[in-house]
Amino acid sequence: MTTQTSSDYAALALRVSSGALFLAHGWLKVSVFTIAGTVGYFESLGLPGLFAYLTIFAEIAGGLALILGIGTRLVALALIPVLLGATWVHGGNGWLFSGEGGGWEFPLFWVIVQAAIVLLGGGALAVRVPALQKSLGHFA
Repeated sequence: MTTQTSSDYAALALRVSSGALFLAHGWLKVSVFTIAGTVGYFESLGLPGLFAYLTIFAEIAGGLALILGIGTRLVALALIPVLLGATWVHGGNGWLFSGEGGGWEFPLFWVIVQAAIVLLGGGALAVRVPALQKSLGHFA
């Protein structure tokens, strides 16, 4: 049996809360903005509509994986480009995310959170997938 440290529980808190937020943001794009609306928004930004589908998938699947602690480091690393894209999208709206169109500080902070998760790993109560750990080693 492995003894859990305060860092393991800190990683758990960061991983689960971040995963829940990703899940909420992905579900918002599906249930409120609709997939078609999200695709239209991405296209209005000059981005390919495919990016909307990839973003929704990344947020929902990535959120679930973080909550469960499956492939935590790899998932957190893969979510960073999504967040950098969100930082770019909101960059012209100013600092505060509560302003019209949302600001860029929240997605940029979230990039830092994901980087911390990459460094910390899954922490306590993470689901360990032996095949994933074998293929990815310490990065799983």
